[in-house]
Amino acid sequence: MPIRSYRDLIVWREAMGLMTESYRLARLLPVFEKFGMASQIRRAALSIPANIAEGHGRRGRAEFLHHLSIAEGSLRELQTLLEAAIAIRHLEHAELDDAFSRSNRVGFLLTRLQHRLRAPRSPSTVLDRP
Repeated sequence: MPIRSYRDLIVWREAMGLMTESYRLARLLPVFEKFGMASQIRRAALSIPANIAEGHGRRGRAEFLHHLSIAEGSLRELQTLLEAAIAIRHLEHAELDDAFSRSNRVGFLLTRLQHRLRAPRSPSTVLDRP
């Protein structure tokens, strides 16, 4: 099945699920973190699917790879923020199990997609891109 839209990418759909879960977790933080950690968690989480979508909309592989790299950086930022929320006792590790599982899946899918985009082209290439 050819990829016609970023919405067809499994990594984008998984990143949207991670974003939704991250927004839920941000609401659990103390009120005084509303403009600090909670805001940063939301921005990092939203940046992941947004960069996947933006990169897919660009013309070439190099630009797509660049945006996937930015998405991966945002993923690492989100993971660090969630770890920090545990370290400073704003959240319990059990509350973050789903988010950590989702973030690992998104990281795996981002890596796999980048690897496939860097591979030499063949008739069986996953993405129908010029």
